[in-house]
Parts: sequence; C-alpha cells; structure tokens
Amino acid sequence: MNKLKYALLAIAATAMSGCADLNYNEASSRDEDWTYNSPINGIKNLVYDVYAQMPSEFKTDLYGYGAMIAAASDEAEFALSNSLIHNYYNGGWTPSNPFSNTWDVSYRAITQVHMYLERINKIDLSEYEYTPDYQNMVQQFEIFPYELRFLRAYYYFELARAYGDVPLVTSTLSNEQANSVERTSVSEVFRFIVDECDAVAQYLPISYNDIPGQEIGRATRGAALALKARALLYQASPLFNKDNDKELWKQAAAASKVIIDNAAVWGYSLSSYGSLWGHDSFTNPEFIFVLGTTADNVFEKNNYPVGVENGNSGNCPTQSLVDAYEYRADGKTFKEKHPGNVNITAENPFDGLDPRFELSIVKNGDLWPSNTAQQIVIESYQGGFNGAPKHGATPTGYYLKKFVDGSCVTTANNATTARHNWIVMRLAEVYLNYAEAMYNYYGNADATGEFGMSANDAVNVLRNRPDIMMPEFKGNDGFEERYMRERMVELAFEGHRFWDVRRWKAGSRFFSGIEVASLQKDGNGDIILNRATKSRMWDEKYNLYPIPQSEIKKNGRLTQNPNW
Repeated sequence: MNKLKYALLAIAATAMSGCADLNYNEASSRDEDWTYNSPINGIKNLVYDVYAQMPSEFKTDLYGYGAMIAAASDEAEFALSNSLIHNYYNGGWTPSNPFSNTWDVSYRAITQVHMYLERINKIDLSEYEYTPDYQNMVQQFEIFPYELRFLRAYYYFELARAYGDVPLVTSTLSNEQANSVERTSVSEVFRFIVDECDAVAQYLPISYNDIPGQEIGRATRGAALALKARALLYQASPLFNKDNDKELWKQAAAASKVIIDNAAVWGYSLSSYGSLWGHDSFTNPEFIFVLGTTADNVFEKNNYPVGVENGNSGNCPTQSLVDAYEYRADGKTFKEKHPGNVNITAENPFDGLDPRFELSIVKNGDLWPSNTAQQIVIESYQGGFNGAPKHGATPTGYYLKKFVDGSCVTTANNATTARHNWIVMRLAEVYLNYAEAMYNYYGNADATGEFGMSANDAVNVLRNRPDIMMPEFKGNDGFEERYMRERMVELAFEGHRFWDVRRWKAGSRFFSGIEVASLQKDGNGDIILNRATKSRMWDEKYNLYPIPQSEIKKNGRLTQNPNW
C-alpha cells in the first residue's frame, strides 16, 4: 500500500459516519471497478461529476427560455409567458409539479460523494509511482476527499434552504433502507454543514495557484468558511430561527468576520462592480467561489432586447428593483423622489442614480448592446422599436444588462461568444451577511461589539468603493429597510433575492405584486413613465418548497411541508 492509501484511509475513518443515502442504487450506474481501477480517469471524472451538478444559471436552463430565478422574485419579470418560471406565482407549483430539481440533483451528488468516501481504500496509485507527474497526482488526490465533503455540505445547504427538514444521510444504503429514512430537523442539517466546513477548511488550499492544473471553480478554504457563514446566517433568520435565538446571529457575525479579517491574506479584495462579469471575470479577486462555462452567446440571445437580432428580452428588471436604487447626492431612493408617474423626456429621473443602476439595467434611450454591429438607441416605450406590441417585448419597461456581455454579436453571420461565470460566493456578500448578523444581534447598526466593526461600517465598505461612492449609512433609524435595499441592489440577479425574502418571511410584502413601468408617448411626443402594479400569487407555504410527491410515494415516512 502506498502513502496515498494510508492518507486516504485516515480520511475515511473520519468521513464515514451517520446513516443512509437516499437513492444510492437509483442515482448512479457508474461502473465501480473501472472507476477505482482507473483513477486517472475514473476517480477524477467522479469528482468532476459532483462539481458539474452545482447549480449555475448560465449552464442549466431549468425553467426554459433562459429564465433566471430572479424572475420569480421582485427583481424581474420574464418576458415570455411559456416559461415554467411563472409557476412560482401563478398556481402551477404543486408537489406533483415541483419543477425544481433541487431534491434530485442534490441527493444524486451526495450519493456520488458517499461512493467515493466509502471506497477510498480501493484507490491505488502505485502503478504511477515512477511517472514524472506522480507527486502532483498524489497531491491532487489527497485534496479530493476534502473537496467532496465541502460539496456534500453545499448540496445539503441547497436542500435545507429549499425544503427545511430533509433526511440527513452520510453513507449509502439499499433502496429499501433508503426509502424508509425520515426527515432530520433543519437545525441539525445546518449544524452538519457548519461542522463539515470547519472540518475540511484547514485541509483545503487557500488557492489552486500552486496546485497541479491551477484549476478554477474548485473548493478552497475561503469557500468552505463562506459556506459556513452563509449557512449560519440562514439558520439565524426568521424562517428557521423560530425562537429568535440571538446567539445564532452572533455565530453568523463571527463566521463572516473570520473571512473579512483574512481576506487580504487569502487573496480576496473588493473589485469594481462592472468587472464582476465578462469573458475573463473568473480571475476577479472578489470571487470566493465561481462556476465558469464554455464560451457562447446564449445568455445574450436570451436577454438582448426584442428588436436586436436574435434578442428575446428574457429577464426584464422591474420598477420595484429600480425603485431601490438611491441617488448619489442625497441617498434618497428613486421611489422617494418619483412616487408617481414621471415625464422622462422633460426630466431625466435616472441622472445621478447609484452607478450600479447603469451597470445592471438597460433603460429607454440607452445605446445597447455595446458591440458596434448591433448597437442601437433602445426604444422600450409602447410602439418603440424595442417595445410592445412586439411579441416578447419587455413587460416592465427595462432590459437586463448585468451579466450580459454587450460585446457579443448575435447576428446570424459573424456571431461572437464569451465565457459567463456564475458567482456562487463573493466578498461583498460576506460584508452584507456580517452587517445583517451584527444588526440583529446588537439591535444597533452602530454597535461594534467584540468584533470591532458595526453593521453600518460593513455596508459602507461596499458603498465607499471608488466606482460606487454612495452616501454612507449612518445611525440606527431605518437600518433594516436600507439594508434590504442595499442587498437587493448589490446582489441583483445573483440568485439571492428569491431566498432572502423567504428567510426573512417577507413574501407577502415583496412578492405579492411587482411594480413595472409602462412607457408611453403623450400628445407632445414626450415619453411618460406610468407606474403599474402586477399582482402575483403569494402563500406562506411558498417559503419552503414542496417535497416531490414522487418521493413521498416511494417513502411513506417522508412528511410533506405545511399546507402543500
């Protein structure tokens, strides 16, 4: 037995504990002998398969036509009516039609992790001992188990925030055994996630710059600790913290502060907002965990305005989102200054807004896209070149710019492509998580406590970035409202808002209707922004996903979430 086998057996002794896996035999048809007898291909492919199942809105078209989960929140309205994304609020969401694949994908990936951890002793690299890359190979294989345990924790986080109580299983079982497991309390699941992140963080590299292959999108120490901090924030939030245990907020603050304090040492730093996306953004030092894709222009086709060749409108930002942006001069919101209709020809209400608005949203009159082959002046008003009644035109008055690479040409001839990098975790989120936890623990946005940084201080780090320079947060009055807006603006279209509103139990306030802009020309030819509200169905049961009915039929011990 070579030294790798000894190292992996030691890992196995600490990794194998717990009860069962849900769909072991159902979830994988991988040839076990080939996998473990051909480690260079078999084992590596198994590890990469687990990574490949991580959810990314740039590679998985779960709802059809490129709809993002932002369109199931108050961030956006999806322009095409035949996307499944509308089921979240039109009554089409049921246990028999759950349409999210979170349950299946997560447990399938967890199964693969267990297959690896329980068969570590079968990995033998001795036949490669005299090859030039042997030491590099050993180094890489010694990290794999810790990467997989991080990924298992991540998939359990996906399950916990979606379903609440879920079966917590950490080894494989037969179908009969797996189909008799019961749901574990969500607090225990969060504890497992936190403990696993603590256990593996010290063994994961700070970066892969010195690791063979220098691959991106791999689990690092920072990623493990950022997942821990995020899980603790969710556990402390009203949806899961029914007793309002203040200590949970303190734990969340402490976990985020560790990352903030070590960011520079670990190579993380805040970047300019506009550099968060683009062909080479995977090298951005703000990213703690990012998933890249091969180059294409599908996202651009899905989200370029109607009227731009091959543009399908897609995920159109709402007036509700626009209303959250503040003015640089005085910190007032768009909604505060323009609560009613506004003549946007006579008055430019967008002038002086937070720079993140211009970087994230395409408005009437903008030159877009940025490539010279297709660039036009956007007319999103009714009767305009990019507006209704054209089929699929924006239903909100706006088009999406964030994550859309305007340099991509989508014409039938001479099309170009770019990589799109899905942000799983970045440093700005950590600052926001810390701010929320600190405020909820101390009840005062100026309190620095034992951590030496207040909630206001943390938010102001983001607002003081050279390319943003927004008025600082001060005082305690209205902090919760301002924080919710700041989080919505900063993390727009990154997949957070859908979950944030749920964990805050604020769905009836934010998701029962969305504000949109209907742009129309008046008799003088001026364009008037008319406000309108689109009602959406909201029920408190929507805070948690329904357990798929197919799973309950297989396992009578699985109980359904309330009121589903």
